[in-house]
Amino acid sequence: MIDWNIDGQEMANCNCNFGCPCQFGVLPTGGSCQAVAVFNITKGHYGDVSLDGLRAAGVYYWPGAIHEGNGQYQLIIGDSASIEQKAALEAIMSGKDTEEMATMWYVFNATSPTQHPTLSAPIELDWDIDSRVGSAKVGGIFDIAVAPIPNIVSGEPHRISIQLTDSFEFRQAEMASGTSNTKGGVIDLSFEATHAHIAKLNLTGQGVV
Repeated sequence: MIDWNIDGQEMANCNCNFGCPCQFGVLPTGGSCQAVAVFNITKGHYGDVSLDGLRAAGVYYWPGAIHEGNGQYQLIIGDSASIEQKAALEAIMSGKDTEEMATMWYVFNATSPTQHPTLSAPIELDWDIDSRVGSAKVGGIFDIAVAPIPNIVSGEPHRISIQLTDSFEFRQAEMASGTSNTKGGVIDLSFEATHAHIAKLNLTGQGVV
């Protein structure tokens, strides 16, 4: 197994209620699980291949809960990646060189019999974990905009984070409200004011560090 590490940030938006039922062992809000995610790699490697400064993204769809399978996904690698770096990120994000159930990418791959061809596109990011505000543009494929969850009475920003002691994705994430639309890929999704989170990532083939 090739040694790898990714240290960076993630911003994700799915079709479910704020907080994400998956994090609490509950079935998806509307029955299906749909999501987009963007990954910013501050520092990383895959064997001898440096991943420093790269960006990647994914579009995901399952007709039911993730663990029920029959899903599909499409990966997007930032267009600044070399051929070697693209191959490395594809390997990591499709669950290769990863212990069983150790990362979310392993789980996504294991539950998705349909994996669409990986795309290359410019990925623009602007986000702040503490303020729960951010946006991302992934070429002409999809956009995300996130903002704080509004207080149900006053409309003021409602801050909440979740901490997971046994996770294959992150240890702690800031919850937010997200709006996303896909445009140029093969999976059509659209969300408005649904669950989003921004989290720091530190992953290896053995799981969350």
